[in-house]
Amino acid sequence: MARDTSPSSCDEVLGDFTLAANVYECMFILDSNRYARDPHGVQESIDSAATSLGGDLLVSRVWSEQKLAYPINGHRKGTYWLTYFRLEGTKLSEFERAIQLNDNVMRSLTLKIDPRLVDHLIAHAKGEIPAEAPEENTEATTEVAAK
Repeated sequence: MARDTSPSSCDEVLGDFTLAANVYECMFILDSNRYARDPHGVQESIDSAATSLGGDLLVSRVWSEQKLAYPINGHRKGTYWLTYFRLEGTKLSEFERAIQLNDNVMRSLTLKIDPRLVDHLIAHAKGEIPAEAPEENTEATTEVAAK
């Protein structure tokens, strides 16, 4: 059984070894006051955290603004921001450190996304409807519904 050693579109070849660039989902809770004053500046500060490390930004958008379950740093409201990006696994700790130093971010959670789910999650985050597989058993469904 031969193993495919050619780099895929999400891998970067460095010398004799290959580093995988994983897709990550990051949910931020932002300071609503700062976001209301300068939405573009806050967005740029979040997006640049991944892109400055050589990552590719796939989706970055506001999720919602709502009351927090408990106060964080005296704030009772937060703006939730969802980001999907591709980054080498070795640079994730640098990304996390950059987010911790960002004054706009009150909390964050970063998750590695399973490669089988990437396309579907990104399409959902963009608001697109992914193409569904055609149903094979439509006649049986119609017969059951008719009875």
